[in-house]
Amino acid sequence: MPHSSSGPARLKDLVTGTPIIGPMARRLAQSGPVEALRRRLQFHGSSNYWEERYRSGGNSGAGSYGRLAEFKAEVLNEFVAREGIASVVELGCGDGAQLELARYPAYVGIDVAATSVALCRMRFSDDTAKRFYHASELPPDLGRFDLALSLDVIYHLVEDAVFEAYMRQLFALGGRYVAIYASNQAQATASPHVRHRQFTGWIEAHEPRWRLHAFVPNRYPHDPARPEDTSFADFHIFRRED
Repeated sequence: MPHSSSGPARLKDLVTGTPIIGPMARRLAQSGPVEALRRRLQFHGSSNYWEERYRSGGNSGAGSYGRLAEFKAEVLNEFVAREGIASVVELGCGDGAQLELARYPAYVGIDVAATSVALCRMRFSDDTAKRFYHASELPPDLGRFDLALSLDVIYHLVEDAVFEAYMRQLFALGGRYVAIYASNQAQATASPHVRHRQFTGWIEAHEPRWRLHAFVPNRYPHDPARPEDTSFADFHIFRRED
């Protein structure tokens, strides 16, 4: 009789190949601790994650499409018009899908993924009111903007040093307002590219000149049964008070 394969591997083949319990076992394998470990071993930092994601044909995620994108655009377009915002900068512009819905007089998009910047430049090649830069290639005279945006970014900054540098740059670029759309509680997750943070505590400690100006709860709060068109992110808009 031929020598069989190793015990654990053989058992896995038998279980996942069994007609009744096989599909269930496969689903558990895809969502359980083994899959979580595999994803973490394949994760090589937040910047690399997004570059690889865009380069392989991925997009900015569900939050930049559908009703979530429309909700964000409605809030921001109304705010820009009401406050007379003349210039907007966004740290983490992604693939530009969300920007398609925006009405900004002048806009600068910044991202850590070179592929993302290239996609946005192509997407808005005929729009002279929009400029895009890789985070490592910012012009020295970029200056301040009426509104600095962070949309669905902070909970993807899993490294402490990256989060710290990002927050400092975000508020350094904001002249009048900073708008953050993110979760606001410290919590680890099973996804290696997601780490929830309580960013309001950081702002109180490090940016005391900024005060919360407006809070807009999500119209579609997170529902685990509908992860693609609900979100744990809300709007926190801060105003500089000198």
